[in-house]
Order: sequence, then structure tokens, then C-alpha cells
Amino acid sequence: MPRVSVAFFTAAALAALCGMAWGTHMGMTGDHSLSPAHAHLNLLGWVTLSIMGGFYALPGVRYSPKLAWANFGLSTIGAVLMGVLLPQVLMQKMTGQVMMAAELPTILGLLLFIAAVVGNWRKAPA
Repeated sequence: MPRVSVAFFTAAALAALCGMAWGTHMGMTGDHSLSPAHAHLNLLGWVTLSIMGGFYALPGVRYSPKLAWANFGLSTIGAVLMGVLLPQVLMQKMTGQVMMAAELPTILGLLLFIAAVVGNWRKAPA
């Protein structure tokens, strides 16, 4: 498996662990006010990073390692920032505008992923 895939899966597993711990805490306290942030961490961190890691591990997939690592960096930073900043916004300690710090790397990471996927539409060299 390519190292970039291992990196994606490692970050995804850590996000899942944080999301599960957070969910357990919400369940124990009965306070679900931060459930949107919990959901974003699970979706972006666990699910999206896992899908991206799986793509780069597929046999026959062609990609630029620089693009893949940039995809990893931006997507991981976006997921982490989403998990950190969104609770602050939900608790009204920060304005929603601060979310651009999480949204921008997340969107850029997804655009790089789309570029990697679209790059595989070309025919393989003979």
C-alpha cells in the first residue's frame, strides 16, 4: 500500500477515535449541542479521509505523489480545524466567519482529489 494511503488511513482512524470519544461523552452527559461538529469530524475525518486513502491504494490508479500528499495535508488540516473551530462557533465563542480557516483547506483538498480522480480518465500508456 502506498505510504500516502497509510497516512490517510492513520489520520482517518485517529479522527474516528476522537469522534467516538466525543460521541461517548455526549451520550454520557446528555448534552448533544455539539453534535453538528461531531458529525463533521466523523464525515470529513473518518469517512472522507478513508475514501481518499482507499482511492490512492487502488491497483492501476495513476497519480502524482506531490498532488496526493498535498491532498492529504489540506484534507487532514481541514478536518482537524473543522473539529476544533465548529464547536467554538456553535457555542457562540467565535463567529461563523472563522470557519473559512477550516473550509478553505477542505475544499482545496477535495479539488486536488478530484484532479487525481479525473487524471485517471485518460487511457493508460500502452
